Amino acid sequence: MTGGPARFGGRTDVVLAVVLDCADLARAAEFWSGALGYIAEPLSPGCYRRLLPADGNGVELLLQRVSEPKAHKNRMHLDLRVPDLEVEVARLVSLGARCSTESPIEEDGWAWHVLADPDGNEFCVLRPPVPPTES
Repeated sequence: MTGGPARFGGRTDVVLAVVLDCADLARAAEFWSGALGYIAEPLSPGCYRRLLPADGNGVELLLQRVSEPKAHKNRMHLDLRVPDLEVEVARLVSLGARCSTESPIEEDGWAWHVLADPDGNEFCVLRPPVPPTES
């Protein structure tokens, strides 16, 4: 991993990190590291665990241990855009996700499933529209 945070345009004095509430830092780190190909920093005392892309290039995912269970729909969620929707959904379910949709939702060429991580946090797995072929 590289030492510095990833920057993706915008203000040079602001670093974007996504924070996700969870009950069990080790379980959440195992799930999200497997889901995203991220590496978890070593577990230490406290309420946080930092996950970073293996090559250091990407947005940090910070897991925050909270005592209260998830009670309502997320107001913000992660989208994982993949080329093979069903294969990725099956892989994530094998890691501990729960699929909330029986069949893909389709809109404007996109197809997706809604899943929940082991703490019940919703996220979507999407297949982008197939570009038209040139004749």
